[in-house]
Amino acid sequence: MHSTITDEPSLLDASRTQVESISQQLAQRIGAQKYRIWFKDSAQLSLADGYFKIGVPNTFTARWIENHFLSDIETVVEEVTGGQARVSLNVVAQMAAAKPSLRQAKALTHTNTKPQHLAAPMRPTQAAPGKPRLKLTLDSFVVGPSNELAYNAAQVMVREQQSPFNPLFIHGGYGVGKTHILQGICNAVSQTRAQTKWLYLSAEDFANQFILALKTKKLETFRRRMRQTDLLAIDDIHFFSNKPSTQEEFLHTFNTINLAGKQVVLVSDAAPKQIEQLSDKLVNRFVSGMVVKIDAPDFETRYRICQQRAGAMIKTAFHGKCTSSGKRARVPDSVLRYIAEHVHTNARELEGALLKVIAYAALQNETISLSMTKDVLADHVERCDPIVHLSDIESAVAAFFDVTPAHLHSTKKDKTVSLARHYSMYLARKHTNMSSSEVGRLMGNKNHATVLVACKRIEDLVERNAELHWRGPAGNRIARAKATLAKLEGSISK
Repeated sequence: MHSTITDEPSLLDASRTQVESISQQLAQRIGAQKYRIWFKDSAQLSLADGYFKIGVPNTFTARWIENHFLSDIETVVEEVTGGQARVSLNVVAQMAAAKPSLRQAKALTHTNTKPQHLAAPMRPTQAAPGKPRLKLTLDSFVVGPSNELAYNAAQVMVREQQSPFNPLFIHGGYGVGKTHILQGICNAVSQTRAQTKWLYLSAEDFANQFILALKTKKLETFRRRMRQTDLLAIDDIHFFSNKPSTQEEFLHTFNTINLAGKQVVLVSDAAPKQIEQLSDKLVNRFVSGMVVKIDAPDFETRYRICQQRAGAMIKTAFHGKCTSSGKRARVPDSVLRYIAEHVHTNARELEGALLKVIAYAALQNETISLSMTKDVLADHVERCDPIVHLSDIESAVAAFFDVTPAHLHSTKKDKTVSLARHYSMYLARKHTNMSSSEVGRLMGNKNHATVLVACKRIEDLVERNAELHWRGPAGNRIARAKATLAKLEGSISK
């Protein structure tokens, strides 16, 4: 804990005493474990100028403290200071920049269990000390505004054996870094808490192993492997959609792990309530924890991703050789910025574009330049640059038809929801580069045939300029198909 620095020694001693008193009473009020997680290890506490100041490393910690502990803090501060101080939460940039070393990270964790072998993703083989078990690590994850909350939540999961939220549910579109964070958590846990038993697998693997266990009558062995873990990490949890038996098995697995105070981390393409045909019991379990969305990266994040990937790609493509000009191969900053500016769907598209440029330069033995990049990526940029995003379309359509985006992902088939869903699918196919299969998958795991039918229906309605009827909260509504389409396209183009 950090003490307050004041100008006068007497004030310093008095403020230190009050800060210590506030700390002790707050720990008693919220519990020693919660205090250690959110205040002792993650905050700077000080008392000065009529304020009890709480310095935190990031907005995630600030929001969590404000939402969960602010009333307790205000009560304790008022009791200790006699109402002479107000509570102030501030993000301290220096704290965010100071990352703990491996030794410090180990010191943050207190365990009483005996050393055990790690549970490998598929094969229980022992990895070399300090070597990541999986491909992706948190150290290589590029943090930006779109993923900062998920990254900070992952750090808490790594640092604490008993996380303050369980499960951690991360969702978002394709290629935004969900799997990267999930694997990063597992690798970080294996390094900082070597005695922790962890298991990483996809939801499809879980389902396949469950079915195999049933067929071979080894269900108890399967359950022991899944449930006797300290950390269970499941990728693509939306795969459980429309699989009631697998959902029921996972529900009992989750309950067992959760009641034992262990950790569960889940990744999905959609939020829990947007996964079609997922049981209410599982949805309730998922939303009871920390649900975090990762959005598409902004320009600065995309630029830093390109910077990070470029060095390794150059090394692999050129094998240390010079170009025909005799200079060492490198990717100019102008090229990195061009790619980051024109390819903004996800990190995978960025890497693909960057790799295409570097591979072309290596094969032609040319120096990488902006003009060459524009020529090489002409088709790629045009194909990867959607006019609007699906989330924009869903928001505009939901607002127009007085439904929620969750309704568009549901199985509801009433007239209003069906019409809104069909317009969403039609606009997604018209204004994005997604295929029918991709649109259907993102809109509640519908198949591509459903999307094709929806598009044909809207095309027919618009061609005939048919009169549309639907019911909203204010009553029955009537509009022409062409006018409706024009209003929706106007909304998503703003």
